[in-house]
Formats: sequence, structure tokens, C-alpha cells
Amino acid sequence: MKALVATAVAACLFLTACGETPKPTVAGASELRVRLLTSDQYSNSIAHIFGSDISESVIPPLPPLPRKDGLLASGAAFVGLTSDQVSQIQQAAATIAAQVVDRNHRPYLVPCEPVSSNGADDSCATAFIRDTGRMLFRRPLESRRLSDLVAVAHGAAEKTGSFYEGLALALETLLISPEFLFVMDRAEPDPNRPESLRLDAYALASRLSFFLWNATPDSALLDAAASGELHSQAGRAAAVNRLMSSPRLEVGMRAFFDDMLAFDDFDSLAKDPIVYPKVTARALADAREQTLRTIIDHLLREDADYRDLFTTRKTHMSMSLAALYGIPTQQGWSRYEFDEESHRSGLLTHVSFLAANSHAVRSSPTLRGKAMRELLLCQHVPDPPPNVDFSKLEDAGDVATARDRLKVHNTNPSCAGCHLITDPMGLALENFDGAGGYRETENGAPLDISGELDGVFFDDIEGLGTAMRNHPKLSACLVNRLYAYGTGGPVSLRYDRDILKRFEERFVSNEHRVPALLKDLSMSEAFSSIRSPKLIASELAETDTAPVNRLLAGRQDFTNLRDQEEANR
Repeated sequence: MKALVATAVAACLFLTACGETPKPTVAGASELRVRLLTSDQYSNSIAHIFGSDISESVIPPLPPLPRKDGLLASGAAFVGLTSDQVSQIQQAAATIAAQVVDRNHRPYLVPCEPVSSNGADDSCATAFIRDTGRMLFRRPLESRRLSDLVAVAHGAAEKTGSFYEGLALALETLLISPEFLFVMDRAEPDPNRPESLRLDAYALASRLSFFLWNATPDSALLDAAASGELHSQAGRAAAVNRLMSSPRLEVGMRAFFDDMLAFDDFDSLAKDPIVYPKVTARALADAREQTLRTIIDHLLREDADYRDLFTTRKTHMSMSLAALYGIPTQQGWSRYEFDEESHRSGLLTHVSFLAANSHAVRSSPTLRGKAMRELLLCQHVPDPPPNVDFSKLEDAGDVATARDRLKVHNTNPSCAGCHLITDPMGLALENFDGAGGYRETENGAPLDISGELDGVFFDDIEGLGTAMRNHPKLSACLVNRLYAYGTGGPVSLRYDRDILKRFEERFVSNEHRVPALLKDLSMSEAFSSIRSPKLIASELAETDTAPVNRLLAGRQDFTNLRDQEEANR
């Protein structure tokens, strides 16, 4: 039996929200959510608080996430932790804590020196735990919690005869606390909207930081939350402008597009070395990196039209990738622009998209068409029926090309429905093999790459890119995914349809500039408002603090949950 910590947290947070499904009090407001940190968020947070050398010393001890509505980030709201995972988290916490207080790091990570390093010093311990706890929990520690942690450090220091070992134990307790591992939305009555709820200032700070930086809020953002500035239009605008002017914005947006394009598949992607001898692990890693560099350069540095990512020939190139593309290049990464004869234009012709959406030994128009529909247009392609007969496809005879092989599916009523919405667009990429290499023929037969995308017909690869660029769902899909990513879970068409439409209209009016969209989302009332039943302030205060803190505070609670699971086995 698996004890899911997230379930326990959610039960506390939603205690007063039982009963009938509430009507939203603010159009487009999001749900109150509890979501597990992603592995990248865990690493980034440790790096920002303690340094990249400490972050890189541990493998993020968090479980893989399910993909929900196109995003792993949305799946973080649907996963908890088993006892084995808790043990891994505790081991990582112990490793991190030991390094923070070691002789190399303590001079700049511990803000004070103890009276004696051979025993307890409550004053110095309080200063460290208060400041570090605020950063890890993304809000100030409650006075009782702070006192309990100082007591942990005091007792351990007396037992071990080392102030720093005692401090490490207190830090370990912080690092395994649900308040660090889970991003817990907390709400409060909105004084400007009677009977409505909004995120409290610290929850809003976390939402902004994880959205734009994919990491915990920094001290300046927590200060803005403490002062109440984040709940003023001018204060939030100043905070958002600062976050967006930071180099960390590129890190945050890389994480989003890596998720949106399902590039986590590269972690297990492999090609048959006999069929594709040039496709090494290094080349596949560089293919992923090439596309992310292209996106960030185009959208953030050039502030260019999002749609032009599907027609631009500008990109970046490395030596291992150059072998796959069949072009010369220099050592390291460099800017590169494909010429017209290369037939490379837009993300759909990158090795990353082509190789990730192919089989190990051959290309796949169906997988490529499905990826275009689901990843870029937010259109769901149904799974094949459980009793589908693939024998006709496998026994298609001596047909040379994928177009001929797929005619079997298009004439089979149980298969045609799905294949007719994936294959006509996927076949336009058949000039590229399963590794993304360009070819004119398949098995000696010339390739017909004409195709159609929702009523738009084209004869070549460039035509596909233009059709995708101009597709009416392309911009809507990006807005949908960014809003879900920012608010921590899948959108609800029941509640969010109108606000998403308004975001899309403003995105279009801003010439499809992503920075403008990020600011629009971050500054919107919908971003900070919460869908909830009517709660009186006293009920809300009890829901937000006491039960959660009593049930889930610190190391002992994790230990209790783990022991309970073991007893239930």
C-alpha cells in the first residue's frame, strides 16, 4: 500500500471545499493546488539557495511525473511520494545539509559563528534556520516551527558535541519537509472583491517565480510579498519586470518548452546503430539543445513572432549535429542559418523533432503528425483501438514508401479516422529519415511529400511549415500551455475558456511576442485568483495553517508516514 503524501496535504487544504462543485467567483481563476516540485525545480532551488556545486552533488530524489494535458508540470499536481522515495529524499537532504555546514561552505552559507563549535548556540542557530527556512519554505517560518527546529539543532549539538552537526540535522529536517517539497497554494479573501479569494502574497510569489524562473523565489521577491507590494498593480509590475529582466528567465522558458515539446523522451531515445551509425548519444543531446537554443534566441533575445519558429532557417549548430545535417561547422556551438537547398526551415525540420517522433529504424509519418497535433495544436489524437490488426501493414508486400504502406490504414475503417488527421501532415516530412537525415528517395523510390493540414494543401516541406505557422490553433495552444504551466495544473474549458480567449486575442494584438504574453499572464487577475466556494475568514485561516502544519510539519511527520506504510504492508 502506497502512502501518498500529496493526498494528505490536499485533504487538509481542501477540507472546507467539500460538497457541491463550486461556481467560480472570478472568471478564469485557477484551482487551489498542491504540486510536487519537479526535478529541475528541486535542483534549481538548491542551486539558488546554496550554490550550484551543492546542487550538482546530488541527483534530484523526486519521482517521474505523469504527463497531464500535454505537460509534465501539470502532472506534478497529481503525484505523491512513497516510502522508498521519502528515503531517497532524506538521503539527498543529509548530503546537502552536510555540505552546507562543512568547512568549505559554512563561511558564506552560515551567517554567524557560534560561541563554540563544540556545543549548542541557539542564537546563531536561530539566525541560520530563520533565513534558510524562509528561502526553502518560500515564506517565513512560524514562530513555533522555528523554536522546534532550534531545539532539534540544540539537542543534536549537545549529543554530538558539534554545533554544525546539530545545524545540519535541523537543515535536513527543512529539506524533507512537505513545505519545501510541495508547492502549496494558500488563499485569502480578496479585499477588493467581496466573497472572492486570491493567492496570499507568498503563494503568489512562488507562482510567479516557478512560472518565470522554474525555481524558488529569491529574497527580493519574498520581501515584496512581505511588504504587500505584490498585491498592488505597481508592485507586481515591478516584480514581474525584474524577474523577466533576469538571465533566469531563459532557464525558466527552456524548462517550459522542453516540457511542451515532450523532450523528456530524449532521456530514453535511441536509434539502431547499424541503420543510423552517426546518431550518438551526444548527437541526440545536442539535437535537443539546438532546438531549445533556437527557441530562446528567437523568442527572448530577438523578441520575434512565435509563429516564425516554424519557418525560420536561423538556428545553432554543434560538431556532432553537423555530421547528421551533413554540413561543415566549427568547434563548439555557433549560430547557423540553413540555405534554401537544405530544405531545412523551422522546428519541424530539426533533428530533435524528426528523430524523437520516429521509430528506432525508420521514420513515422503517423508519430510526426500526432506530435504536431498534440504538442503544437493541443488537439488530442485517440489511441489505436485495442483490437487493431497490424498484419496487413506488416505484410504490405514490396511497397517502397511510407505513403504506400499507410494506405492500408487509410482504407481500414477502424484506423482511418485517426490516420487521416495525422498522416497527411506527417508524410510531408518523409524527406527526412528516422534520424532526421535528408533523403530524396526511400528504398530507391521517389518520395511524394505533398500534404494537407486542415484544408491547407502544400507540395513541399516549406509549405508544411507555412501551414503550421498560420494555423489558427497554434497560438491558442501556446496560450493554453503557458497558462496551465503558470497556474500549476491543467486548464478547465468549463471555467477558463473565456479568459484563454482574451489572452489569445492580446497575444495576437502584440504580434505573437512571447515576452508580452508572459507579462500579460503574470499581471492578470486570473493568475492570482482562486476558484473556491464561499469561505469565511476563520475557516480559511484554519484550513491554511493549523491542520497542514500539525499533520505535515518536519522530519518526524515524514517518518511517521513512512512507518505507517511499512506497518500496512
